[in-house]
Amino acid sequence: MNSVEEKDRKVSLKAKGNQLSDTQKQLEYLRNSVIKDDNFSNKLRAFDSFPLKAKGIEILQINLGYMCNQVCEHCHVDAGPDRKEIMDKATLESCLAIIDSSDVHTVDLTGGAPEMNPHFEWFIKELSNRAVKPIVRSNLTILVSNKKYDHFPELFKSCGVEVIASLPCYTESNTDKQRGDGVFSSSIKALKLLNEVGYGIAGSGLALNLVFNPGGPSIAPDQKALEKDYKTRLKEDFDIVFNQLFTITNLPISRFLDYLLAVGRFEEYMQKLREAFNPATISNVMCRNTVSVKWNGDLYDCDFNQMLDLPLNGSKSIVDIDIEKLAKRPIVVHEHCLGCTAGAGSSCQGALV
Repeated sequence: MNSVEEKDRKVSLKAKGNQLSDTQKQLEYLRNSVIKDDNFSNKLRAFDSFPLKAKGIEILQINLGYMCNQVCEHCHVDAGPDRKEIMDKATLESCLAIIDSSDVHTVDLTGGAPEMNPHFEWFIKELSNRAVKPIVRSNLTILVSNKKYDHFPELFKSCGVEVIASLPCYTESNTDKQRGDGVFSSSIKALKLLNEVGYGIAGSGLALNLVFNPGGPSIAPDQKALEKDYKTRLKEDFDIVFNQLFTITNLPISRFLDYLLAVGRFEEYMQKLREAFNPATISNVMCRNTVSVKWNGDLYDCDFNQMLDLPLNGSKSIVDIDIEKLAKRPIVVHEHCLGCTAGAGSSCQGALV
């Protein structure tokens, strides 16, 4: 890779002025991928599941902003250091008001790197004072990137945070290929710090779960078998332990869509997802019990719909949310949803069946 290519890789699609930074362009590719009437909605109709409907709101997934210290090849957020979109404190306070007045039992914090939000520590402490389970989705490297984040493993422990950490492979070459040079070694260092405070240790009550994303145009493999491989290799090679592995299939949007188009395998991947459609996953897709909150307070059925700017049916913002109405809403779907229903299924909590 020459210096121009390397520099280009370190900025978001938005910063590069890439056509796919326009969500309408992404949706156009997805629409054009449909062969005859074999679209996602019709697959749901074939199993009497259209429209797909919510069955309550148990999880509030909050995207704290698109800023990140990494620029990963597969990122559906198009996150990076150049992204300045960050949730402000007023919007976070609105989220707390909804948590206090609803049956939400889990608050799932994502990004970008959620730790880079300037109000992150305050918000984590606020959540720890409530009867909810806080989850932080960490890229790991942020924890060892700057001294101001050094205390976060202890912060997570004191606030009872579940850590879900991205580690696309247990080998350095595969991880760095997808996420950038040096990411694997920094991730291992961060995992060791988390282990040192008790995360992943049997009986500690501190959950450390890892996330696997395929490195190319393939569906996530068997979760249990891969988890066994991860646990063996990380323990033998680095003396690292963790609780569970979540396998998540890459959805064909944003930077992963850009990758698919660049290697000429977009149509092939969409066909692979269509052929792998599994009706057994429909009842458990994450959008059915989750609402996603954008950095500016706008509401979506999931983080993927957020990135495609597909707002949900009903309340449009966290400031005027109607929980009872949203709990029974029809879910907005499109062709990217095939990624969540392929094979064993895919959600923020890994395989569905």
